[in-house]
Amino acid sequence: MPRFLPARRLALGALAVLAGGIVAAQESGEAVSRDYSGLSGDANRGFYVARVAGCVTCHRATDESGSLFSGGLQIESRAGTYVVPNITPHPEDGIGSWTFEDFARSLTEGLDPEGRHYFPVYPYPFYTHMTTQDIMDLWEAVKSVPPVAGRAPGHRLRLFYRMRGAVGAWKNRFFDRGELAPVEGKSEQWNRGRYLSEGPAHCGACHTPRGAMGGRDLSRRYQGGVEKVGSNGPDITTATLEANGWTEGDVAWSLRSGIMPDGDAFGSSMSELVQHGTRYMSNADLAAIANYFFDQPPPE
Repeated sequence: MPRFLPARRLALGALAVLAGGIVAAQESGEAVSRDYSGLSGDANRGFYVARVAGCVTCHRATDESGSLFSGGLQIESRAGTYVVPNITPHPEDGIGSWTFEDFARSLTEGLDPEGRHYFPVYPYPFYTHMTTQDIMDLWEAVKSVPPVAGRAPGHRLRLFYRMRGAVGAWKNRFFDRGELAPVEGKSEQWNRGRYLSEGPAHCGACHTPRGAMGGRDLSRRYQGGVEKVGSNGPDITTATLEANGWTEGDVAWSLRSGIMPDGDAFGSSMSELVQHGTRYMSNADLAAIANYFFDQPPPE
């Protein structure tokens, strides 16, 4: 699902940070150590992760080739146009020259193999919470698809919004790295729903408001946010879902079918998410997400 940080807010926030001299352009906090030793990936599980995480939704082919990861999707924003890259194992046009460490660092640190910051249009602030096993499985899936020639064109951004160094400053303020620890006293189902929602499925990217600097306002978690230009992610707090008559079963069914309890269909990016992502999820995982949303933790 095309979820991204509103570029205007990112740019304004970066300007404020740089003007204040808070950090040097390339600084972005300390990396969180990960231990992948003893793990082996499974491509079938990885394709499931790719559906949950929106990888297929964003990186799927925009032509008739049917490739899952060849890229080319254009995301329009106030900053200009972001173009989703080719992540097939093509050695020149995709990520075929990457190591597993490069891939894992892109997900958990938001850095490319040369150490440059990715714009958070790539939802690594959520992917950083993914388990080491899910990352390993996803890598196996990405490696297993046929390489596709054709590098996606570069982003077409207005001048100020091209400042990747400013993203390092933004990370220092808003990027919370590392896996999510289970919450004691909560069920296994609830913790699974929390992991999916706050990690790979990155629900808060669209459904949580953001402040002037582009960081999520966690004191208003899931109270609605900007999905993309001209489209808002609605309030999906427990109170609002209950007030609107939704049940856990409704949430799970809507994520499977794209149909809301009143019979209306999801629109905009949410329909794409269902088509390429959530309809492939297991009943248990959909139920876990629903369980989490009807027992959300208090705002931070």
